[in-house]
Amino acid sequence: MNKNYHHKPVLTKESIENLITDKNGIYIDATFGGGGHSYAILNSLNERGKLISLDQDKESVNMNCIKDKRLHLFHSSFIKILNILNKKNIRKVSGILVDLGMSSYQLDNIERGFSNQSNCILDMRMNKESTYSAKNVINESSKEKLFFIFKEYGEFKNAKKISSKIIEARSKNNILFSSDLVNLFFIKGTFKKRKKFLSRLFQSIRIEVNDEINALKYFLVQSSKILLPKGRIAVISYHSIEDRITKYFFKKGILKEKIFKPLPFRMIHKKVIKPSFQEIINNPRSRSARLRIAEKI
Repeated sequence: MNKNYHHKPVLTKESIENLITDKNGIYIDATFGGGGHSYAILNSLNERGKLISLDQDKESVNMNCIKDKRLHLFHSSFIKILNILNKKNIRKVSGILVDLGMSSYQLDNIERGFSNQSNCILDMRMNKESTYSAKNVINESSKEKLFFIFKEYGEFKNAKKISSKIIEARSKNNILFSSDLVNLFFIKGTFKKRKKFLSRLFQSIRIEVNDEINALKYFLVQSSKILLPKGRIAVISYHSIEDRITKYFFKKGILKEKIFKPLPFRMIHKKVIKPSFQEIINNPRSRSARLRIAEKI
């Protein structure tokens, strides 16, 4: 294997140690990204083990540096995992890992339009083949839709005010660049407060562009169907919405106000796993990561 992937994987030791229960098993890395977690999983498997990795970002797939016959990498969203497994004639797997964050390549590449730190075209598509981008969200969504996005995905108390500001600005000129959006808002207080506001603002738009919440809910249900008994799933999330959805589904079987009975999973750890102080020092982008692990009942 060549381990020259372009991303620092988060909570790798903690997730892999809890995930791998059968070194000869079949595992899924649902979000390949830079390949760091896939590399770690392969390192933990025997020669008979197998890894199915997916990523909806074609650039991530094309930049794959891992050369290993046990790895089967697909350009696909994880919501299509059943189709992928059917192609490989696989019905059940031993474990699933999903990292809901973004790779450093995506964040640092200004052409992808994810960052609020540089002046770039508002894009934010995980899958560049999609026709729905941040520009569409900002310039075409109704005031009611914008309110929902900022309230539900950004958890803003002043979502109505934010939406009105955008509607007013775009009535004069289209909002096409990240700087156009950033400059609409004057945030009183510290640099840290402004940074937090902009991060949540861009996060909420990105979630809408990629339909991330609905995709997560759908994938959690599918995972409960394809895992072997005592098979495990590890979910790394980066904001409270994703973490809350994962927690309640693992712990209580609650999803979309529906209760799944009997419970599909049992929690392996009662408390969420967070990055160590040393990991945060080495990789500041890991600071908001949260890991939850569950076992199929």
